[in-house]
Amino acid sequence: MAFMIEPVPERGALHPIHPGISRIVADNPGRMTYHGTNTYLIEDPDGVTVLDPGPDQPGHVANILRLTPGPIVRILLSHTHRDHLGALGGLKAETGAPTYGWHKPDTDAFAPDVSIHDGDTVAGMQAIFTPGHAADHVCFARPDGVLFSADHVMSWSSSVVSPPGGDMAAYFASLNRLLDRPTDTIYFPGHGPPMGEPHAYVAALLEHRVARERAIATALKDGPRSSTLLVDVLYSKIDPILKMAAERNVLAHLIKLEREGLVVRRGDEWRSL
Repeated sequence: MAFMIEPVPERGALHPIHPGISRIVADNPGRMTYHGTNTYLIEDPDGVTVLDPGPDQPGHVANILRLTPGPIVRILLSHTHRDHLGALGGLKAETGAPTYGWHKPDTDAFAPDVSIHDGDTVAGMQAIFTPGHAADHVCFARPDGVLFSADHVMSWSSSVVSPPGGDMAAYFASLNRLLDRPTDTIYFPGHGPPMGEPHAYVAALLEHRVARERAIATALKDGPRSSTLLVDVLYSKIDPILKMAAERNVLAHLIKLEREGLVVRRGDEWRSL
């Protein structure tokens, strides 16, 4: 697959990306976060919605407060992974703005002031429940073709699907759900640059995961293997952090295949049926 890259963005700066929409890139770069978490500032007549406050860094909260072009009237969360959730407490303490998030958050560390359900409208955006990467993951779609895809679809990398919160069957279904939305013409992801003409990319993501799953099933026909051994067979990644992420993806595929009655687990090994 062809991923997108971008130069390291200026830290502590406001980056306009669309009329009424800007992003601040948190200073939390890494193998799982690229240059950092994207915090989006979405302007409306009543004020600014902050989508994904980012990691727990006082400097990032200070940047949001300094750079936001108007009063912050709500804090919106795509999912509760800590690189998106961490700054929420500090930002709420400074602004008093209500928090919005999925009505069944996948952590005890967060309880939204306003619960979101699939199809709800928040700040003029439709909430689209897209579990897979996280059990409480939500994308947000605007009438003008903008979709905030968070970590479900990222331009710089495929997503990690790590059980138990990550679910590969749900991830497949959520990718297909986005493919059924032709009016979304540009994605703003949780990490990395915006992505135009996204549907071919989403289709390629799904095709990639289907091919990986077929390769896992084929490998198990040669005999039982652990998820660790399957990673060694299927991936060429050497970096230990990337290898760990690959193993979580493989495990998610195996659990999906097990539910479908195609493989069975015996201790640490998986066998084909």
